[in-house]
Amino acid sequence: MMVTWRGEAGNRLESARILLQEARVKASGRVVAADSDEHGAYNASFELSVGEDGVVSRLLLRSTTAEQERQVSISRTEDGVWLVDHGGGAKRSEFAGAVDVNVESTVLFNALPVRRLGLHRKAGEHELPVVWVALPDLSVRLVRESYRTVSINEGSAVIGFTRDSVETDLTVDASGLVVDYPGLATRV
Repeated sequence: MMVTWRGEAGNRLESARILLQEARVKASGRVVAADSDEHGAYNASFELSVGEDGVVSRLLLRSTTAEQERQVSISRTEDGVWLVDHGGGAKRSEFAGAVDVNVESTVLFNALPVRRLGLHRKAGEHELPVVWVALPDLSVRLVRESYRTVSINEGSAVIGFTRDSVETDLTVDASGLVVDYPGLATRV
């Protein structure tokens, strides 16, 4: 399926081809952001692989600004070690046991823990370590995110989401993909 989200401020688009097979996810997509008060104009492309256990196995991410191009490869080994490579050799980290990745100003990546934990089907609440990638500089760090089922409806669910100073209710579809992320983007 092809899915597109439009930024609420009208200055950002995210589009992805997403293949779902039970807990597996394969996605390739792009984010295009116009110049704003928060950041200069950039575009980013990604390729994501999530295994049958719902755990991220690999993310390739490239970003381009007027000044430069960057890339990062993030992969998780079977023994839980993350390898982060910006082109100068992989650096190893455990990221406190994280199994999810989130990318700044994107919507797709919020679906990963929702789907893995089944929060769109069965009520639950989880605080998680997450590998966080900033756009457009592709810096990588550990963050804590919380996901909580607020309501489950026919064909959709509302998931409370918290990270740092961000606190919002995400609306997801029956597959766990985000339909509405208030303050960031809405699916078109």
